Amino acid sequence: MAPDARRPLLPVTDRTRHRRLREQGSLERADLEAILDAGFVCHLGVVVEGRPLVVPTVYGRDGRQLYLHGSVASRSLAGGAPVCVTVTHVDGLVLARSVFEHGVNYRSAVVHGEARKVTDPDEKLAGLRVLTEHAAPGQWSYARGPNRPELAATTVLALSLEEASVKIRTGPPDDGDGPDAAAGRWAGVLPLTAVWGTPVPDPLLPPDTAVPGHVARREGTRPGSRTGGGIP
Repeated sequence: MAPDARRPLLPVTDRTRHRRLREQGSLERADLEAILDAGFVCHLGVVVEGRPLVVPTVYGRDGRQLYLHGSVASRSLAGGAPVCVTVTHVDGLVLARSVFEHGVNYRSAVVHGEARKVTDPDEKLAGLRVLTEHAAPGQWSYARGPNRPELAATTVLALSLEEASVKIRTGPPDDGDGPDAAAGRWAGVLPLTAVWGTPVPDPLLPPDTAVPGHVARREGTRPGSRTGGGIP
């Protein structure tokens, strides 16, 4: 994708340079932020004891910084080491006339950097708030906050968003003007859309416990929507 000169661009490094499918690459920081804001689960890649390890974890974005968290016992959250974080959204299957031309419409971000273990108590609490509000806006002020033992059992990592690579694919198959088009086979896109469903109460709740408004409003909206009221 051609960058827009009016918008902030991501720096190009040896790790983020688009070498394949360059037409799907984007240098616009706004695209990176939109991809991150539309999800809340990433895959963290790190080398542990000489072996690669990739684990899924919840994240939250605060400006140009990413926060991740997990148990203090997690070997992947030691901090102070190079990591790679990926977030991918699948928007549809691209069904072409030949199997070779099949593909996926997607939005993907890969963030490189050295993860910093958050040790300052105030930043750690702030990072956990960012994580919570990123996944469930309004929940931090509704639920009980973490106590000292819970904070001690939790590791929070911070990762700069200054080195990242973005790729986006949209549109129909690429073989509409090729020789396979003459065969008359159907081709197109099978869209994939995820939306939040109806909240399901804990069976141990008293029957008159109302669903809080910030939860109820998300029904029928896409992940990443912060406003509710239907699919944006």
